[in-house]
Amino acid sequence: MPVLIIDNENRPQLAQILADDGWVVACLCAAWCGSCREYQTNFTALAHRHPGARFVWIDIEDQADLMDDLDVDDFPTLLIQRGQVVTFLGPVELDLRLAERIFLAQHKKSAAELAADAHSTAERRHWQNNGNLVLRLQNAAAKKTH
Repeated sequence: MPVLIIDNENRPQLAQILADDGWVVACLCAAWCGSCREYQTNFTALAHRHPGARFVWIDIEDQADLMDDLDVDDFPTLLIQRGQVVTFLGPVELDLRLAERIFLAQHKKSAAELAADAHSTAERRHWQNNGNLVLRLQNAAAKKTH
């Protein structure tokens, strides 16, 4: 399955995947970032190896209303989420194997294990409040109506 490049028109598709308790692996990037452009090829290969998850590409500048207040210090940064639970949020090296190991480690956990992990540390609680794509999509939609 190809990588979904998030734009204003396909945000409802992303919201529906998460509402259906689906897995989303998001690469947070910027168009000007050479490392991100290099990583995109690897990210696409990873998406093809794991068709049960939806891989998305989010340019944090093009999608500023969605991602503006999220601290992204290094590129590429991965955000992995299943339904309402953010299971990983952090920078990764350009080596595809690292992203795949992170994803597979989360993917093998049960929903109960993921929920318990989500609140196990201050960092993971922060991910739930600040990185959660469901909340970010809702907040961006609310901003548009005001």
